[in-house]
Amino acid sequence: MKTNKLLKHPNQIRTYFKAEIPLLIIVTISGLIYNIGMLAGPYFEGQLAQCLYDITRNKATWHDMWILALFYVFVIALVQIARAIKRFGVRRFANDISRSMRRNLYNSLVHRPQETDLGSLLTNAIADVDVCAEGIRKFTTELFDTGVVMIAYVCMLLHYDWKLTILCCLFTPIAYLVANQMKNVITLANAAYKQSASDLSRMTMDRIENSLTYRVYGREQNRDAAYEKALSDYERKSAKANLFEGSLTPLYDAIAMLGAVMILYFGGKNVMGTGWIRWNLAAFTTFLACFTKLAVKTSHAAKLFNAVQKAEVSWKRIQPLMEEPIEDDFQADEVPFTPVTLSFDHVSIGSLLQDITFTAKPGEIIGITGEVASGKSVLGKILIGEVDYAGSITLNGKEFRDLSENEKISYISYMGHDPQLLSVSFADNIQLGTNVSAQPYLELTDLDTDLKNRSIAESIGDAGSMLSGGQQARLALARTLAHARSILILDDPFAAVDKNTETKVLKNIRKTFPEHTILLISHRLYHFPSFSHVLYLHDHTGTFLTHADMLKQEVGYKKLFEGSDRHDEK
Repeated sequence: MKTNKLLKHPNQIRTYFKAEIPLLIIVTISGLIYNIGMLAGPYFEGQLAQCLYDITRNKATWHDMWILALFYVFVIALVQIARAIKRFGVRRFANDISRSMRRNLYNSLVHRPQETDLGSLLTNAIADVDVCAEGIRKFTTELFDTGVVMIAYVCMLLHYDWKLTILCCLFTPIAYLVANQMKNVITLANAAYKQSASDLSRMTMDRIENSLTYRVYGREQNRDAAYEKALSDYERKSAKANLFEGSLTPLYDAIAMLGAVMILYFGGKNVMGTGWIRWNLAAFTTFLACFTKLAVKTSHAAKLFNAVQKAEVSWKRIQPLMEEPIEDDFQADEVPFTPVTLSFDHVSIGSLLQDITFTAKPGEIIGITGEVASGKSVLGKILIGEVDYAGSITLNGKEFRDLSENEKISYISYMGHDPQLLSVSFADNIQLGTNVSAQPYLELTDLDTDLKNRSIAESIGDAGSMLSGGQQARLALARTLAHARSILILDDPFAAVDKNTETKVLKNIRKTFPEHTILLISHRLYHFPSFSHVLYLHDHTGTFLTHADMLKQEVGYKKLFEGSDRHDEK
């Protein structure tokens, strides 16, 4: 399956299975070989027991035992190879489904009306996607490891003694009936646990974001008491849900294994020649081993019901969000790179900035700085359509306001002052659902050094809460560079980054993007002398000169530069 494709009918589970048919064929073939091959275990165990018995009676030799054992090892090796192929295929299948669900979920949330708490909604939805994918993985695994092998075991049991098979297997349906009766209880317990977890998360964020308000109005104790109540409710419902899931497996095992009593009694009669059919020691050992494995698989199947019920709860929560995909008619990543000359001609932004004029050519880095609230960030937002302007802005001679939205997107890559990270993994934050490789951009921004003991598939926490400020800024920069267009607008990309790291990252950017037009907005001026030009914003206007000329003509810029240099030295 192509990893960049949005699936039609994403609110139907069968959609995700259909998309993985080639992989499921491989899983099916290897799964059948493995699980039918599992019959070799009980069969050879019986033959080895019979051979040992025959040796004691001088009807066989140790050489016969060695030959039988070697053949057993050879068959089991082939079966385990098929098992490895099947397990890899199932894991890949589950990962593909998780990726497809996430991609369709992102698409749905991006194109729906803005939610008041989109971050919390996305975080909870991603957790539910993981539960769904895990449930599907377990279902697919157990379909073969339990379903197919159980049929194979039953067939072998019927071959040896169909009457005893029916008798001892009567307890298996009872285990399933118990599991089915517990289904609703487990579903309700998990639903209550999920709801309690969501409520606790909401109250935690409320307590953090509104702590000052509660303190000012003297409501801290009241909110603390409510939070403690929610925490206790979460702990109680979590324990209840885990108790139901964990404690029922021994019950299933005990019920299913009651059939072993029948085998010991009636199977013993078969060996003694007084039962329904005449057995030797090999037949008795094989039958008992086969039934024991069948009983264990029965408990796995019952446990599978619990996992499927958990996945069903999560699926019901995210299904309304899995809307039909909206295919954007334009993909900026597919547009060939074109060097762009950017020109501002007497551009004004209300009363904040007046008469801004400058030209930035391909391969140039323009440093933009000024005092606090001078309009640095606002200037960058013009080119992403967030700020209206007067005057003229052209890209390769084309008036910016006359370009279509698709054309504007094809030219501009923007990193804002606020990183706006997603509550997902490092890789997902950089890739944003595309096929771009995340690792090179982690290296480009020197984040790979920070991640030596971490995986790029690891979550960064709620909006990057598990990262430092500098790491958040560099991850946002890595994402921007991974989707670099002709013009890069970087607003304070080196926030909370030391001078050595800033120098290294800037060197990497120059080397990797030699023909891009770069506007670098910053209050840190250490590297401004190496930039092509500087745009200094002051007194509601701007001066555009080289760094050397700016030092000579603008006293305010000189103070900023010298102050920034002293700060960096500290």
